Amino acid sequence: MTVTDRVALDPFGADIAAETARLRALGPIVPVELPGSIPAWAPTRYDILKDLILDPRVSKDPRRHWKLWPEIGEHPSWGWILGWVGVVNMLSTYGADHARLRKLVAPSFTHRRTEAMRPRVEAITAHLLDAMAASGTDVVDVKAALAHPLPMRIICELFGVPDELVDDTARLIAAIMDTSDPSPEHAASVQRQIGTVLPALIAHRTRHPGDDLTTELIRVRDEDGDRLSDEELLYTLLLVIGAGFETTVNLIGNAVVALLTHPEQLAAVRAGTIGWDAVVDETLRVHPSIAALPLRFAVSDIAVGDVTVAAGDAIITTYAAAGLDPAHYGPAADDFDAARGADDHLAFGIGVHRCIGAPLARVEALTALPALFDRFPGLRLAVDERQLRQVPSFIASGWQEIPVRLRG
Repeated sequence: MTVTDRVALDPFGADIAAETARLRALGPIVPVELPGSIPAWAPTRYDILKDLILDPRVSKDPRRHWKLWPEIGEHPSWGWILGWVGVVNMLSTYGADHARLRKLVAPSFTHRRTEAMRPRVEAITAHLLDAMAASGTDVVDVKAALAHPLPMRIICELFGVPDELVDDTARLIAAIMDTSDPSPEHAASVQRQIGTVLPALIAHRTRHPGDDLTTELIRVRDEDGDRLSDEELLYTLLLVIGAGFETTVNLIGNAVVALLTHPEQLAAVRAGTIGWDAVVDETLRVHPSIAALPLRFAVSDIAVGDVTVAAGDAIITTYAAAGLDPAHYGPAADDFDAARGADDHLAFGIGVHRCIGAPLARVEALTALPALFDRFPGLRLAVDERQLRQVPSFIASGWQEIPVRLRG
């Protein structure tokens, strides 16, 4: 197919697995349209996505390497993409700029600091499970009761987000993840929230410094402005706070649904035949929290088989396609099989852009999941699996609500 035959991605992400299969049938890398008719390339194979992520000829800096960046203001329906590429942080920088920003944030996600947070993860998990048990109802939305508040509280403690900004922060991240509305009004709303919520956090921590990452980044900006600008501070907070909780919400929720819809595997996990680490890895392979991440850009022409991705073209990072690739994971790649041992999935990225919060996400999931199923051994879905609704996004992969019965 030619670039004139672009496939429009479903902005609601209603059936990501089926869409991935249709794209894969068209070739190893396919010209697609994102919401608002933004042109891009979508890799459909594990090895191709991995190679592109690791290729130094692929950039994440739109200002330097996206040929359509100069005309973005001419397309009102492209405004939604500004929350992803119209920012200056680790997600939208390249080379030395990316390395500098990552070096500033990485110390807060070291193994030592992650392990130091484990008692808080355990305490918050226990508190949330107690609240579920005492709710007075047997049917609970496990996303609202556990999968969302646990990572939200942890990331807010890590960044010193005051209580009065927690709900606003959650709404901001949800709005950015929602790709179902490419209207200028939605884009303007997101930009207003970015320009309100994060400056309020910075102002609060400037007045009330603490032992948190926001305070540390403010100190770096104030003491050495060459290392971190005001703009970089704002958008670094947007990235790490958003990535630090939204992806873990979906990881926990997706794992719960996967186990409840595969009772024989849940029984094997409970019997110790399959480990919780394997459950997390298989969830990330089959149901990655981020299905497709915009955008990367070809620095120079890149040949992918018989296709040439031209310099300046955009590429989406198709984690869902990679995880479901039968050429890498076999003919049953679509099946959830926690015994598979798929620890080579790409859901956390790879190389210099690998998610620095991955260890914390694993700690949270590996605490919440066994605690939930131990506390409620009769746990089951309260609705038919087909009634679950995907969040309205081609980027995020997760459920809007997960109603469960606490006792079978």
